[in-house]
Amino acid sequence: MTLPIVPTLLPRRGLWRVAAGFALALALAAPSLAPAHDRERDDARWVGTWSASPQTAEPPIVAPTPAAFDNQTIRQVLRTSISGQRVRVRLTNEFGTAPLAIGAVTIARHAGGAAIVAGSDRPLHFSGRTAFTIPAGAPALSDPIDFDVPAVGNIVVSIHLPKPTPASTFHSLGVATTYVSGTGDYTATPVLPTLTTTTSWFFVSGVSVEAGKREAAIVALGDSITDGFASTVDTNRRWPNLLAQRLQSGPRTRHLAVLNHGISGNRTLWDLFGPNAQARLDRDVLAAPGAKWVIFLEGINNIGLPGAFGFANQVVSADDIIAGHRQLIARAHERGLRIFGCTLTPFEGTIFPGYYTPEGEVKRQAVNHWIRSSGAFDAVIDFDRAVRDPAHPTQILPAYDSGDHLHPNDAGYQAMADFIDLRLFRSDED
Repeated sequence: MTLPIVPTLLPRRGLWRVAAGFALALALAAPSLAPAHDRERDDARWVGTWSASPQTAEPPIVAPTPAAFDNQTIRQVLRTSISGQRVRVRLTNEFGTAPLAIGAVTIARHAGGAAIVAGSDRPLHFSGRTAFTIPAGAPALSDPIDFDVPAVGNIVVSIHLPKPTPASTFHSLGVATTYVSGTGDYTATPVLPTLTTTTSWFFVSGVSVEAGKREAAIVALGDSITDGFASTVDTNRRWPNLLAQRLQSGPRTRHLAVLNHGISGNRTLWDLFGPNAQARLDRDVLAAPGAKWVIFLEGINNIGLPGAFGFANQVVSADDIIAGHRQLIARAHERGLRIFGCTLTPFEGTIFPGYYTPEGEVKRQAVNHWIRSSGAFDAVIDFDRAVRDPAHPTQILPAYDSGDHLHPNDAGYQAMADFIDLRLFRSDED
């Protein structure tokens, strides 16, 4: 509704003078509402140093329902890539169907196991609050705080969930121990009194640091091989972690972060294990803080999962897979990101029934030929060549095989990280 102006209250000239004076008073008062340094920090540039893609629970035919919590504290260990002096943490209720009540959240340095370094913990605020609610389907970003984030080091985020809370939004394959307390808020307790443990992450999806002009992020988008399936728990032997270590070892690449957005079992064309890669590209890649490059390794589950689970209606051709890749390339380029395509690694002899077939191998070879020869990607990272057995190229080299003939072991993930040409990440400032 528009309120009428009553001209009898003031002469027209007097009315404009009063309005102008009121506007000037507001302009002069505005800076006092937020100190200058706070405004500068609000405008700061942020780059991710850790990430995990949110998922909802898989169907019961795939995995049991994740845990539920009730007035408990979850302590989660996260491996960073780049360092920083100020930090923000992203929580998530993106798959929740009801509001998520948060009692308290802290960030701290890791002292090993369920312990934090004494005195290192800092409470996190979200819009000025330590206790708050995240709406269904939404994330929540913490207020910036001063905190010394190490490069390729462990930090701990502890979350108190004061009410009965189903694990509606989580990341299934953490390959890191998460500690769950008994009843109570132990977010600031040096050693969490642990009731149980798991290797999933819950309700946390990102950590960002305040960055300078050169800092930027490399986003690894993929499936279980990017997620680190079969790597040793609590050792951070996923290939994106190992790539981050390589980058930190040289002064010319120390400004580059690596964000892991792998989901075990993920596909580009169908859902089952997390949203398909095309559906999650905007959230996990295009909106990733500081993202500049994408390393894309996905497609083998498009070939193998329909046979493993009997999903005859989800069988796809090599051309279908290539069309999905083209969509991801186009959308990355539209946002100014460079995207590198990775060849699909060998899977002959895999122990998962129905996953490997000779017809599937033909599809893999066709997709790999297109990745290598089409020029559609900005560059090619030939992970197939990095881990295959030269004497039997359709199989993983035994020294790199986790034992399931599909996923690399720690040595295989190291070989993948070492195979990446770091010159791909040169920028105009280098």
